[in-house]
Amino acid sequence: MPDIDIRHPHTMEPQQARAAVQEIADKLTERFGVTCRWDSDSLHFDRSGIEGKIQLLPTALHVTAALGFLFAAMKAPIESELRRVLDKRFS
Repeated sequence: MPDIDIRHPHTMEPQQARAAVQEIADKLTERFGVTCRWDSDSLHFDRSGIEGKIQLLPTALHVTAALGFLFAAMKAPIESELRRVLDKRFS
C-alpha cells in the first residue's frame, strides 16, 4: 500500500493534462532532484527515499508514492503540497 494515494478530478483534454503533469515533473526535478520518465499515460518519479507515479486517467489523476524513512516523517506536508499543486493546475 502506498504512503500517499491521491485521486484528483480534472476536465482537461489528454494533451493538456499531460502538459500540466510534465510541468509538475519539471518542478519536482528542479526542486527535489527526482528523476522522471513517462510510461504510456503514467509519469514515474523517484529519488533516494521516494518512488511514485502520476497516472493520467480520462477524468482524474491518480498520484501514488512510497516514502522512505526520512520522507515518511514528512508525509503530511508532502501530501498537502501535492494537493495544493494539483488544485492549482487542475481546477
